[in-house]
Amino acid sequence: MSSDVAPRPIDLRPAMEVGLGQQVGQLRAAPVELGAGHPKAVVAAYCADFDVDPYIEMFFFPGDTLKLALIAADGRILWRRDLGRGVVPGMWFCPVLPFDLDGDGVDEIWFVNNLDADHPLGVSHYCLERVDAHTGKTTGQWPWPDLGGQQTLSATFRNFVLGGHVKGEPVLVTAQGTYGSMFLQGWRPDMRPRWKLTIDRDQPGARGSHMCPITDLEKDGVEEVMWGERCIELDTGTERFCADRDVYRGHSDIIQPVLDRTGDRWFLYTCREGDRDASPRVVLFDAAGDRLWGDVDTGHMDMGWVARLGEGGRQVAMAIRIGHKTCGPTGRFHEDTEEFTYDALTGEKRPLGFSVYRTLPVDLDGDGYHELVRGVPGGDGEVLDRHGRTLGTIRGTVAMASKFLDRPGEQVLAFERDGTLRAWADGNARDGEEAMARYAHPFYKANQRLTSSGSNLCALGGL
Repeated sequence: MSSDVAPRPIDLRPAMEVGLGQQVGQLRAAPVELGAGHPKAVVAAYCADFDVDPYIEMFFFPGDTLKLALIAADGRILWRRDLGRGVVPGMWFCPVLPFDLDGDGVDEIWFVNNLDADHPLGVSHYCLERVDAHTGKTTGQWPWPDLGGQQTLSATFRNFVLGGHVKGEPVLVTAQGTYGSMFLQGWRPDMRPRWKLTIDRDQPGARGSHMCPITDLEKDGVEEVMWGERCIELDTGTERFCADRDVYRGHSDIIQPVLDRTGDRWFLYTCREGDRDASPRVVLFDAAGDRLWGDVDTGHMDMGWVARLGEGGRQVAMAIRIGHKTCGPTGRFHEDTEEFTYDALTGEKRPLGFSVYRTLPVDLDGDGYHELVRGVPGGDGEVLDRHGRTLGTIRGTVAMASKFLDRPGEQVLAFERDGTLRAWADGNARDGEEAMARYAHPFYKANQRLTSSGSNLCALGGL
């Protein structure tokens, strides 16, 4: 690591604070680019209820409606919209994406709406909606693809909106499905179809993932989406590879691109949740989808990340195996958890000596090493250094961790039950060479915007 960032104590304090005016049980957020001369901003999707999951054993009837708000870096709410009774307030029902499809330098905000307020599960009235980021006004609506037929509730309502680039041209991608049949569509800047891809439930290979990172593994300017362990390029929607096609048919909780800076090489780290008879459960692939190492023979791997915790910024990979999971109005809970940590590139066991359960990597001080933030709903969370030492506390549940304010270091956006939303930052932060290189990397911006569409909070940790 570079020596231009001397060790300093972290001075953790709120850099932005706003009251949303209601209780908040769920909140997703992503940075929004408003163009030259306008402030930094984030879009937040929030509701008083906890996140509503479409799995029948976890689904519950919400008591509140989902709201969208655009919040400036100084805490001003620039606009707010109530999406009404027809939109189920859950990540998989209503993904939200800031993305500049028309190329004018200002993000549009895209989300899945429902035009039939009386039938919240009436997918035939779902639509892709485009919103002007400056005003919050609708500027376009297109029918949401309904291609799955009569499926289970859990399989039907797994919606994604994401975006990438092909030789600089923006491509919007809509997608449906994680477990059975899966459908992806690419859209041109004028919203004409660019391509369609169907992956049938009986087709060999992995299913999807709760993550959907955007990559450029071949470094050819044609970005890909990692759809589980399938690499799909965004130009024509063609599958470049499916890792372990003949070995694994389940879905992966984690699909994490990992960059080895010393050789400028990409790898893919995955933690497998489905197809529990398949082994291994934790795997690293190279950029062509060939397996390099694997570990853990059995179990439901439910969480994981890659972070720069080792000497010289060497990457550590984490995986959590759980025995049982429940989810409902009071939150999401895991039983019988077991933690695994590795040298990410070699697979060698790498005991850390402290628990990383429910942590998220973030470089608060800008020194090129990750800290780990562990938010606690309804209480004080903690920030740990790479040795497990407590550096400070934050209040609330983490909704985003990246560089979204115009100040050194990365920041953590966290919300409390009473509706207080804060951006936590290190007052002593100073960005070093490695941190600046991370922020400038195309992968950083491509995946930073995905934190309100899919479970992509940890996507930047592998960079």
